[in-house]
Amino acid sequence: MLELMALLRADPDDQGLRTAALLRRSRPFDKELQIAGLVHRLGHLLRLSDGTVTVGVAAESIRPLLGERVARLVRLQSPDRAAVTDDGHRDGDGDGDDTEAVATLRQARDSAGAAGLDAGVLEDWQPLLELVAAGSCRTAASGNALDPLGPPKGPRGSSGRSGPNGAR
Repeated sequence: MLELMALLRADPDDQGLRTAALLRRSRPFDKELQIAGLVHRLGHLLRLSDGTVTVGVAAESIRPLLGERVARLVRLQSPDRAAVTDDGHRDGDGDGDDTEAVATLRQARDSAGAAGLDAGVLEDWQPLLELVAAGSCRTAASGNALDPLGPPKGPRGSSGRSGPNGAR
């Protein structure tokens, strides 16, 4: 995690930080999408020895730490892929349920260059990075990371029971 934080600090214009801040405001419950926004510029920061920039290398580099969904979102948000996926057809990468998330990530990425956007500091994102990393091994049916403490205990919604053991 420390290496990732150090690499993210190398983003000269904090575009990843600003993208994540926009996603936090527009999609507050999708933590993996926010993290994908934070790390989406890793392809630019991880230049290959020949100087080329590749989103695929960035996506594969974060997959073990942040999970399949974050890696897929980073890969699919690439401007090079926009022509393939914006037409509403699946491109064979299994993006299915993430089509809207990818579009939201692209919109936030493109809007992040706005002057005056207060994105906070990178250290504010470390707890969320750690949360997503902890949950990347265990995913819910929806593909979103679970809370590291596990699912909530007890009845959900209003089942008519008011006490912890159903006592009224």
